[in-house]
Amino acid sequence: MIKPVINSLDIKEILNALVGSELLSNEDAQRISETTRALKSTEHSLLSIARLMGGASTDSADWNEDKLSRWVAEQSQFDFVEIDPLKVNVASITKVISYDYARKHCILPVEVSTDFVRFACANPFNARWKAQLEQITRKEVIIGLGNPKDIARFTDEFFNLAKSIRTANAEDAPSNNPLTQNLEQLVQLGKTGRLDTEDHHIVQLVDWLLQYAFEQHASDIHLEPRRDHGNIRFRMDGVLHNVHQVPPNVMAAIVSRIKTIGRMDIAEKRRPLDGRLKTKTPKGQEIELRLSTVPTAMGEKLVMRIFDPEVLQRSFEALGLNHRELALWHKLTGHSHGIVLVTGPTGSGKTTTLYSTLRKLAVEQVNVSTIEDPIEMVESAFNQIQVHASIDLDFAAGVRALLRQDPDIIMIGEIRDLETAEMAIQAALTGHLVLSTLHTNDSPSAITRLLELGVPAYLINASVLGVLSQRLARTLCPRCKSSVKIDETSWSTLTTGFNLVPGNPYQAVGCLDCRDTGYRGRIGLYEMMELTDAVKKLVVPNADVSQISAQAIKDGMVPLRIAGAQHIIAGETTLEEVIRIVPNAT
Repeated sequence: MIKPVINSLDIKEILNALVGSELLSNEDAQRISETTRALKSTEHSLLSIARLMGGASTDSADWNEDKLSRWVAEQSQFDFVEIDPLKVNVASITKVISYDYARKHCILPVEVSTDFVRFACANPFNARWKAQLEQITRKEVIIGLGNPKDIARFTDEFFNLAKSIRTANAEDAPSNNPLTQNLEQLVQLGKTGRLDTEDHHIVQLVDWLLQYAFEQHASDIHLEPRRDHGNIRFRMDGVLHNVHQVPPNVMAAIVSRIKTIGRMDIAEKRRPLDGRLKTKTPKGQEIELRLSTVPTAMGEKLVMRIFDPEVLQRSFEALGLNHRELALWHKLTGHSHGIVLVTGPTGSGKTTTLYSTLRKLAVEQVNVSTIEDPIEMVESAFNQIQVHASIDLDFAAGVRALLRQDPDIIMIGEIRDLETAEMAIQAALTGHLVLSTLHTNDSPSAITRLLELGVPAYLINASVLGVLSQRLARTLCPRCKSSVKIDETSWSTLTTGFNLVPGNPYQAVGCLDCRDTGYRGRIGLYEMMELTDAVKKLVVPNADVSQISAQAIKDGMVPLRIAGAQHIIAGETTLEEVIRIVPNAT
């Protein structure tokens, strides 16, 4: 069948093309045609057709504006232009045309280079403005079809953002450039009151920043002052992405505004500060943010850690635990007393695992208490204590106090020293379940770490029930992943001692959906070691971690590298990603 060619965005022509491609029945096309006659003439044809296709009797019922726009672009031989806000330089594209001009013609520049400007157009067939812009800009104008809904949305967002930055920069600009002064004068700048943190445009910028981070599912927001500008970066799926750049004084005002709503001391810029705030997503869901500032040579750097409550409500299966691991984890955390440790580097998901576990354990019949530094997320299901070094309330002192509070379950944020380890063991031996974290590469290393702290081997055997080590691996983007021939040498090294066939592995490619990374989302890799009788015999003062690991594997422990290999076989991640995050993977 010869594909129909669309030569305009006339509703009748699009419907005929859909019928000719057997994507729409004649009856549905007639119904849509009759309905669109009653629509306001201002409604875009693609939007109206996509909306009305929802009632179609064929597979086209699941089509939306984006899918229909892509199909029309293909049929009309125009490029489809996707608008990725993370890749659009807002400052440059908003200088090409005015907001009114963009709205009038339903166009939006998405890329500006020295030779050309690329536009997303709601109707590329009607491009009488193209020659005029080529003459004004003295650049080639490249046009393509864009989703009209996205064009309207991002036109408002980009131009409002650019206007807020320009206005804030003009109003807040100090008479002297602080970066030409020495560091003492730079520190004093914020105390002069020149930067009005309540300024309307700064408020808008901060609101946009937070809502945009929620929309992009970022885990952290980084505000980084530089000599000539300020960088705004989001961490998504464990990787930092550049989002925007603002003038230095605007960055300082944004930081001051965030410190204000986080109830931090805005006058203090010479020492690190911590704070927290709670806000709502566009969907009305409450989200908590932990704030941290540090002084740098160019001003205050601020990082906001975003805690999504939805993560804590996910099932353990959704976090990546298989049936065997889930059963063992429930067994370990189902004991009335003993210590269960979770290990892994920062950002490996330890907090999510512990909070999800505590939420399951915090029934009305038990008293669950935590001692944390800092409290990651305020949770009403259990009692939480914040470490305060200034008043000598450390982890050990917190546990000592909690033992007088009739607890059933205690969570210790981290075992950092011998005193805390001893208090955790004392709590476990006196009839309490203790959950805590350690920073070690794998589960067997947690035992040798406790021995290094000075904990006697017999106390470890008497109190520790098991250790969970974990990592977060990026999962392949389902839209762009492609098959690949496995590197047999690397695969053989990864799976040493285990007879695993790689199957049909995939590689990361990259597309707009995954921001050209090839990955979208993350899944947990887990290594769960139970202290069996055989393992306990190896826990001696000069324990050999390799012997403990070998025995644990004999007893059923699946090493992190093998957990990663299993996800490769399942087509969920890549060999390169597992090698990157798993210790001793090569």
